[in-house]
Amino acid sequence: MQFKNIPEVKLGIIAVSRDCFIRSLSERRRAAIVASCKKIGIDLCEVKTTVENEPDAVKAVAEAQKAGCNSLLVFLGNFGPETPETIIARDFKGPVMYAAAAEETGKDLVDGRGDAFCGMLNCSYNLGLRKLKAYIPEYPVGTADDIAAMVKDFVPVARALLGLSSLKIITFGPRPQDFFACNAPIKGLYDIGVEIEENSELDLLVAYKAHQGDKRIDAVAADMEKELGKGNTYPDLLKRMAQFELTLRDWAEQHRGQRQYVCFADKCWPAFPQQFGFEPCYVNSRLASEGIPVACEVDIFGALSEYIAACITEDAVTLLDINNSVPADLFAQDIKPKYPQYTLTDTFMGFHCGNTPFCKLTRRQDCNQRLGAINYQIIQHRLLEPQGSQPDFTRGTLEGDIQEGPITFFRLQSTPDTVLHAYVAEGEVLPVGTRSFGGTGIFAIPQMGRFYRHVLIAGRYPHHGAVAFAHVGKALWSVFSLLGVEDISYNQPAGVLYKGENPFA
Repeated sequence: MQFKNIPEVKLGIIAVSRDCFIRSLSERRRAAIVASCKKIGIDLCEVKTTVENEPDAVKAVAEAQKAGCNSLLVFLGNFGPETPETIIARDFKGPVMYAAAAEETGKDLVDGRGDAFCGMLNCSYNLGLRKLKAYIPEYPVGTADDIAAMVKDFVPVARALLGLSSLKIITFGPRPQDFFACNAPIKGLYDIGVEIEENSELDLLVAYKAHQGDKRIDAVAADMEKELGKGNTYPDLLKRMAQFELTLRDWAEQHRGQRQYVCFADKCWPAFPQQFGFEPCYVNSRLASEGIPVACEVDIFGALSEYIAACITEDAVTLLDINNSVPADLFAQDIKPKYPQYTLTDTFMGFHCGNTPFCKLTRRQDCNQRLGAINYQIIQHRLLEPQGSQPDFTRGTLEGDIQEGPITFFRLQSTPDTVLHAYVAEGEVLPVGTRSFGGTGIFAIPQMGRFYRHVLIAGRYPHHGAVAFAHVGKALWSVFSLLGVEDISYNQPAGVLYKGENPFA
């Protein structure tokens, strides 16, 4: 059975009403939002208790929790009582959004005027007094249809926050030597409510050996064969890799403890292939395609970032090196004629050995892009196996060119002094053959050159970045803000200088 690793958002709406305003106005507007949400496919549980005072707030929260709601929209249908409406966020254990009603018509501005525009200011002030964080849309005042659109934006943010609140990151082994760039203090995990379980590579090896002869191996290997199709270049590896996949799945089930969701950060070289007999990349890719990211090189904050992307998109994700520049001749031949909006320094090649899910590798037959297939890890073969020999235990990567389309490249990271910071950049993968190896794509991000220098280098970020296969910068920004991350960087447009950027350059 597929491991369910992404939360389901069950959203409720609580309307508030200041006792000197007309209560029915707030209730009528609440019902209209429920109807508007239903039109766009969002099931919004209508909490019938309207909050005018503190006992109402307690009652409404209890009603929402009894209905199974794990996220809330607190709706100011009129001015709203600032203390009771913020007590809701204090007492409800889950993400909370606030929005307010716009006035509906110039023909009814006496009994039909709610003054919620004004009420949102008092609401915000009271949230600040109580040190409560809530999701407030960019312009949090609107009609029923407007607020339904705001709710749609809130859902992926709520899903990520719910996931993080019950996430355990499971690691195996310390980071490889000379990869300290991915090392970061884990205190930041506890600051945002994430649990961690650190294990030895030997623990994993013992668990793997205990799965030898597991009756489920044949079924998993058959599923791999079906997924890979013509990319099943080493069929003799499948049972070994299936055994490893079952090891990780069982470990997740047996070790998540009080947490509902898990992801992994595993040491994948140099000892792993020698002891296990293959590279773990393809197995890692399969779990990532199900919302269970497995980060390479024990990159804990990489795994965390991948999981956030999985929650927001409900789609497969990957972790890539911000790896190498695009050669000028390749750019001139394959990119510049078709994509004149990009300069050479707007592009780069994202790479990893073979952890990108098969569903995110190209399937186009009408171009020079490589289709997904199992291969061997060229660099590790060079390092670990006899020179000139045929690949053996360094096989197991999933290689191919990454499919074209919109992406968001980002990372949540801890500094050495345990302060969380993040970057977010939207761009695209170009349908251009990489002519290289590994799971690789040619990425284009506007003003990438400046972003690379004044955010990634100046901010001392590691070489790993998480990739969401959609433009989700808006949701990511909201998630990071609600987590209390103050330093969130993005690729600033030309003419807008970064801190420390030389204005004369």
